[in-house]
Amino acid sequence: MPDTRHERVTFTSGGDTLVGDLHLPAGQDGTAVPGVVVAGSWTTVKEQMAGLYAAGLARRGIAALAFDFRGFGESGGAPRGLESPQRKAADLHEAVGFLARHTSVDPDRIGQLGICAGAGYSVVNASVDHRVKSLALVAPWLHDAELVEAVYGGAQAVAERRGAGLAAQRTYAETGTVLSVPGVSTEDADAAMYGPFDYYLDPARGAVPQWGNRFAVMSWPGWLGFDPISVAPLVTAPTVIVHSPDAAVPDGVRRFHEVLPAPKELIWTTGGQMDFYDQQPQVEAALDAAAAHFTSTL
Repeated sequence: MPDTRHERVTFTSGGDTLVGDLHLPAGQDGTAVPGVVVAGSWTTVKEQMAGLYAAGLARRGIAALAFDFRGFGESGGAPRGLESPQRKAADLHEAVGFLARHTSVDPDRIGQLGICAGAGYSVVNASVDHRVKSLALVAPWLHDAELVEAVYGGAQAVAERRGAGLAAQRTYAETGTVLSVPGVSTEDADAAMYGPFDYYLDPARGAVPQWGNRFAVMSWPGWLGFDPISVAPLVTAPTVIVHSPDAAVPDGVRRFHEVLPAPKELIWTTGGQMDFYDQQPQVEAALDAAAAHFTSTL
């Protein structure tokens, strides 16, 4: 495979310093190349799937930035572990700006790649940020209010999570204390993801030291009310979607794709959700599809 190099980079969002890894094709002769901002699943850090995909794009001749969102990993920002779609979309906006200013990147050829929840955040930014000329969504988690109830066990269960989140928001406002639960656990039923989610719990896969496995309870209202499908009609960037019927929320992908007015391609393949985070053949196939899309549209 072609060699790549990467730079540790910083930029700001909301007054906080964000830390990232910019993966670059090796052997550039001074010619600026297309650049892509990569966003991973919720609660994750740049050393997980975002970094893997960024390195894969660089091997295919595309500069790619993986970074830690505010409140996660090496980046600043409080509260820590807050899964805020609004804040993450704002961070992506600033990441696009950083990439557009980098001397190795052509500012007129910038795209975004979002994986799982990162796809939803990428969609929201792309709907308003017209510097984004191309979009790739891999195993995207795209939900609306109806799908939220289906995923989280019905209206009552959603209301209970929302109530816990609102109470945690009051606690934070009054005391500065961030009430947190594990991001993933097989033992704690209050975890954001409760069950045998092997990717996150296996040190050989996603359980990297940089990942805090922490979810701020105050995240629930923002996450449960998040609806990236509703902004699909505002997205004009050509979009490729790679998903599987056996991965997360395929009905959300179908709903999003149906109302997306941009030039679009939906690729159905095989595999479970977390296969797309680090397993063959899902990752390489998704990277090939994304790189081909970016090459033709940027």
